[in-house]
Amino acid sequence: MSHIQNGLSFIDIMVFVAYVAIIIAVGLWVSRDKKGVKKSTEDYFLAGKSLPWWAVGASLIAANISAEQFIGMSGSGYSIGLAIASYEWMAALTLIIVGKYFLPIFIEKGIYTIPEFVEQRFNKNLKTILAVFWIALYVFVNLTSVLYLGGLALETILGIPLMYAIIGLALFALVYSIYGGLSAVVWTDVIQVFFLVLGGLLTTYMAVGFIGGDNGWFSGLSTMVEAAPEHFEMILDQSNPQYMNLPGIAVLIGGLWVANLYYWGFNQYIIQRTLAAKSVPEAQKGILFAAFLKLIVPFLVVIPGIAAYVITSSPELMASMGDLATQNMPNAAHADKAYPWLTQFLPVGIKGVVFAALAAAIVSSLASMLNSTATIFTMDIYKAYIAPQTGDHKLVNVGRITAIVALVVACLIAPMLGGIGQAFQYIQEYTGLVSPGILAVFLLGLFWKKTTSKGAITGVVLSIPFALFLKFMPLNMPFMDQMLYTLLFTMVIIAFTSLSTSVNDDDPKAITLTSAMFATGKNFNIAAYAIMIALAALYTVFW
Repeated sequence: MSHIQNGLSFIDIMVFVAYVAIIIAVGLWVSRDKKGVKKSTEDYFLAGKSLPWWAVGASLIAANISAEQFIGMSGSGYSIGLAIASYEWMAALTLIIVGKYFLPIFIEKGIYTIPEFVEQRFNKNLKTILAVFWIALYVFVNLTSVLYLGGLALETILGIPLMYAIIGLALFALVYSIYGGLSAVVWTDVIQVFFLVLGGLLTTYMAVGFIGGDNGWFSGLSTMVEAAPEHFEMILDQSNPQYMNLPGIAVLIGGLWVANLYYWGFNQYIIQRTLAAKSVPEAQKGILFAAFLKLIVPFLVVIPGIAAYVITSSPELMASMGDLATQNMPNAAHADKAYPWLTQFLPVGIKGVVFAALAAAIVSSLASMLNSTATIFTMDIYKAYIAPQTGDHKLVNVGRITAIVALVVACLIAPMLGGIGQAFQYIQEYTGLVSPGILAVFLLGLFWKKTTSKGAITGVVLSIPFALFLKFMPLNMPFMDQMLYTLLFTMVIIAFTSLSTSVNDDDPKAITLTSAMFATGKNFNIAAYAIMIALAALYTVFW
């Protein structure tokens, strides 16, 4: 980090240009139509249901890791510390549950979208309510936040005006994903994940190594633990100023389960990859691969945030960095500048790789969200209500137009998100107002045969005012606890309403579950146990 340089050098730019060229070339190559064959909806929205396990797993991580993690979670690492890693490590355990208990049901139903499953299990009204909700969430929360955080990173690293950076990222995602659909997204995701992991590891290595100086990397890690011991506590006590964001042991046994089960089990742009797998076992292997990658994500994104905190807290380290050290420096009010700030201290060449990793995180998530927004609108709104007899070719074109419109709207809204502090926490908190009600509908709909459509609609509608009541009343309650109580409240409402409709009979649309449906092979079981042992070890070390 001795050769500090603002912006990118010529070599860095060449590295980045090569990355862009590879992604676009691969995206367009896999998007090509076979001679004399037009893309069907299955080809465009589900990659022809032909994905191998390693592509499924890589694409799950690429869709998940975005500016929220690289920028937002590093910012939370700066403010909170390693405790924010619970989002990633608990996700690994959640993925195992999703792979074993949710996926077999979804794939057996042959669905394109999660709202389509809602119609099969409940009715068209609830499907439409949720389809509209998800489209709004993807466009106004997910796409806009990824564009804003990505634009913020480019503005910090390169000095590009925020609006130009947002437009550039949007065009990049559009160029390779709009024509080819999910195939283009997934196969480029495999390359993106390589850059993600490499870039994250290089940033962690350089930042911790800088703190260690001549004494080496492990000395740097030891110095970080000594300088900021509170940043290496996984379970925060009530005296910690960040307790409201991560409320102690409740993180492991409470509301975080709501966030993770909703996100990994019933989120279209995540689950769509598994629906596109060759088979249930192939999808389950892909889920396990993603779970293993989840174990290392905090070392790629949270540790750099802690390193930035240690460096900015040390006058000696700051002095050794020179004049550029104070430019765009993170602080308590602008923690999300931690990761972009670190990149200016990376050596020539390495910076280009890390910049490519950051771009990979952003554009892969944008492409995933665009594809899923297009899938839900096309299959659950357009085909269901506007043109039921439309053929595959026109539906694919409707999907492409939908993606373009969604991206334009998100680009216009994204610059308005300035000044939201810890963006990762912000996104979790506001998504958490609606996710408990939806999770309750799915859990009871999947596993309790008496759940009725009336009960599900009543529960999901009442869940939001209840969540808002908990949020805005002077209860001083952590939002994770609010999510847990909202889930329990909604489940009670659904159960009460369903039983008042029909006490003795199962719902006619109830799912028949068998033990064979949830049977997993020896390899799946061994890998799942290995992940759980690794998680136990991590929490034991960092408790």
